[in-house]
Amino acid sequence: MDGPLLSVLLLLLLRAWSLGGQGPEPGGPSEEPGKEEVPEEDGILVLSHRTLGRALQEHPALLVEFYAPWCGHCKALAPEYIKAAALLAAESAKTRLAKVDGPSEPELTKEFAVTEYPTLMFFRDGNRTNPEEYTGPREAEGIAEWLRRRVGSSTTRLEDEEGAQALIDAHDVVVIGFFQDLQDEDVATFLALAQDALDMTFGLTDRPQLFQKFGLTKDTVVLFKKFDEGRADFPVDEELGLDQGDLSSFLLTHSMHLVTEFNSQTSPKIFAARILNHLLLFINQTLAPHQELLAGFREAAPPFRGQVLFVAVDVSANNNHVLQYFGLRAEEAPTLRFINMETTKKYKPADRGPVTAAWVTTFCHSVLSGKVKPYLLSQEVPPDWDQHPVKTLVGKNFEQVAFDETKNVFIKFYAPWCTHCKEMAPTWEALAEKYRDHEDIIIAELDATANELEGFAVQGFPTLKYFPAGQGRKVIEYKSARDLETFSKFLDNGGKLPEEEPAEEPSAPFPVSAYIPRLQASDMPSDGWRWG
Repeated sequence: MDGPLLSVLLLLLLRAWSLGGQGPEPGGPSEEPGKEEVPEEDGILVLSHRTLGRALQEHPALLVEFYAPWCGHCKALAPEYIKAAALLAAESAKTRLAKVDGPSEPELTKEFAVTEYPTLMFFRDGNRTNPEEYTGPREAEGIAEWLRRRVGSSTTRLEDEEGAQALIDAHDVVVIGFFQDLQDEDVATFLALAQDALDMTFGLTDRPQLFQKFGLTKDTVVLFKKFDEGRADFPVDEELGLDQGDLSSFLLTHSMHLVTEFNSQTSPKIFAARILNHLLLFINQTLAPHQELLAGFREAAPPFRGQVLFVAVDVSANNNHVLQYFGLRAEEAPTLRFINMETTKKYKPADRGPVTAAWVTTFCHSVLSGKVKPYLLSQEVPPDWDQHPVKTLVGKNFEQVAFDETKNVFIKFYAPWCTHCKEMAPTWEALAEKYRDHEDIIIAELDATANELEGFAVQGFPTLKYFPAGQGRKVIEYKSARDLETFSKFLDNGGKLPEEEPAEEPSAPFPVSAYIPRLQASDMPSDGWRWG
């Protein structure tokens, strides 16, 4: 083949190679589809529907946060999430943290059924179909530890007495599972629990010499602690096996002090203990006579362990929200209050006797046996309660106004810290102004955190209820849009919307149950709990 012909053939081959897509065209994509680079922000992978697949391939352990830019909870989580990523990076951990802007990625939110923010999911080994929901803490060390226990071991294997004693001596609370057969399914139950009990250290052994050292003859989970009784045993039922729920409750109960001093560190554990009855001693820790009362309070606690949680609240600390919840003033300390977390009913002693072990024990037994009636909070009726377009109701005038047979009464039950309530306030004022000359219509509001109503539950804030005129004490809950036009149609139509009006659901009210972990920090008093 001569030289010119060879040159022509080479040119044709080069052109065909270029047209065939070998190599990027000027201005074309830098990567093949699905190979887009994954950007990072503060050590967090920023994912989209185009990059999630690549991230799952490259990172066998991936925690993904679905967030919304406007979400207050997400904003509160953001700095802790960044710190957690830094902690894991410093350890050269295999786990990576990532985030997805949910509203901007509807394909992903639909795929993973994301209905609230933030939602966190843990992906293992590239498995896209079965992520594990993140159920751990919302602070950096807790997030990191939750991941460590899933990627690494959640327990220490103990082979001898020296290792067991060293583990016990190194921590305030240590849980050791003594199992004669480490292949038993009870061991799997124990290990599963250890993954999530992040505030406890776990050990595991099958060594006969360790059974003997600690006086055991059968499978037992033992909690060792450097306070109170020092040790608590949970024998494994030989017929039923190890129940994870029962063991979890046992460990939560016995890992706590007989008397827990309330503060921001202990409050999550107080409410996670699943003990429905709480007995609170309010004292001023700056006063020596008050400090001395703790001894009698603690002496009364052991017989009630697991049934009543004993808590000490320092009125000289930043606990005003707790005092407010129980209707107390700091100067009333020392005093006791009892609350059932399921019913939220509160109880107080009939007399102000000295806080001794005998007095505390008697009060506890009286409440548990039904001899003490619960009390209800109520503010005093303001002198000008009916002088403004929006009438002010409290516990003491609610019955008289709400069930006035000559009036149609529309009431907003609110909490001072509730964002939804604050956003709705101008509309409620405008509604009251619009109907101020209607003698048969009253627009009112009641602070449900400071006033309690017998047999009348408020499940969220704001709650709107309409009390129509007439007999029968009828109550209608309003669940439609919270705007002036819809409110007006509701009132003009006698407490119902015209049939052609769709019942648009408003944003979900803030719950008033004892546990509200997803609320914005700015929306809740102090630690974010109902009484604490």
